[in-house]
Amino acid sequence: MIDFADDEQPLLPTPPRSVRDTGLEHAMLAELAGKALLGAGKCHLSVLTSRLRLSINVLREVLDGLQAEQLVEVAWRGDSEVDVQYQLTGIGRQRAAQWLERAPYVGPAPVPLEAWRAQLQRQALQLPPVLAADVASVFADDCLPPRIHELVGAAMHAGRSVCLYGPSGSGKSTLARKLGCLLQGGVAVPYAVAVGNTVIQLYDAAVHLAPPPLPGRPTGARGGDMRWLLCQRPMVQLGAELDGAMLDLRHDAAGGCYLAPPQLKACHGLLIIDDLGRQRLPASALLNRLAQLLDSGTDQLALPGGHAFSVPCQAALAFATNLAPHTLLDGAALRRIGYKVALGPLPEASYRSLLRQQCRARGIEADEAALAYLVGELHQGSGQPLLASLPREIVARVAEFAGFAGTVPNLNPATLDQAWTSMFADGAV
Repeated sequence: MIDFADDEQPLLPTPPRSVRDTGLEHAMLAELAGKALLGAGKCHLSVLTSRLRLSINVLREVLDGLQAEQLVEVAWRGDSEVDVQYQLTGIGRQRAAQWLERAPYVGPAPVPLEAWRAQLQRQALQLPPVLAADVASVFADDCLPPRIHELVGAAMHAGRSVCLYGPSGSGKSTLARKLGCLLQGGVAVPYAVAVGNTVIQLYDAAVHLAPPPLPGRPTGARGGDMRWLLCQRPMVQLGAELDGAMLDLRHDAAGGCYLAPPQLKACHGLLIIDDLGRQRLPASALLNRLAQLLDSGTDQLALPGGHAFSVPCQAALAFATNLAPHTLLDGAALRRIGYKVALGPLPEASYRSLLRQQCRARGIEADEAALAYLVGELHQGSGQPLLASLPREIVARVAEFAGFAGTVPNLNPATLDQAWTSMFADGAV
């Protein structure tokens, strides 16, 4: 459960009242406005405000400057001061086309790098710590041994990295994702960040999810700087597809900006590296690349031309692997990972409990004789361990076969045999 306090609005920075308050050069804002007008033609002030995420006061200051240069003119004016449409002049269209060719980015105005750094540091002091009650709530029905809860809870409370290791199917990836549910509160995320004149797009709609609506407050209500949005604490998961280039800034030629790497998108959230040891770069090289994040909660990035900059990057890190950690990393690298958590087969009572949960979720009666057959005959007969991933898969297949046959799903030796043989390749031909 994500908990948002009723006074969440102060998480957003104060809205700027002038161009100076934005921390950006007037020229950058003028170019953004000109490029937006070039694509829109006649554009109402309120629409332009929404597209650039700038307040009316700031935008009018920018447009007044463009009018003084005879690059923008009023196309239509209504009864109120804000009921007005703007358009580019002929000279303005030529100038905006040049701006667009030089710097194609058209979107929300960025926040300066220093403002983002300061906000990250403020948020670090405001976010609630992970406590035992949070762990008890989130992991109430996962049937894992208490020692697992204690280990991951302590790691998340301390903000230290964790390595989950064990055989395939032992529930490592599921457990890693559940760790994200322990992170309470909300964070302010800028749409984009300016490093000099370079724009880095940070916001990712797939990662930065809106907070749940609060009772009595309209969805989307906000009172801060519109260049920021309030989000749930993010979770980013990477797997075997990860390579070194993915952790660096990536140029988006079409968008005219750079895209933030996943560790920056996960700031004040959770970054999961799944299938450690199966990436396109060795695990030791990956740990070296993430060394600053692991040791000091910062990351070093570089723009073309060699301009390097550092940002706070206080994301919780969770690694998951079905390989023995000592075969992947030497002693020094292993010490860099804070907590090591071994997962294995479940006790029989926990396995049966998990299977009953899956049956209840699908409305299937959990016949005790069928459970005894599954554990005593199928598992013990094959030597297949009681892994946490199996109950969901077995019950799902029982339901799928029943759905195909047009019958009511039922747990019995015949349906369990059918599900079992569809899951495991025993070498028979």
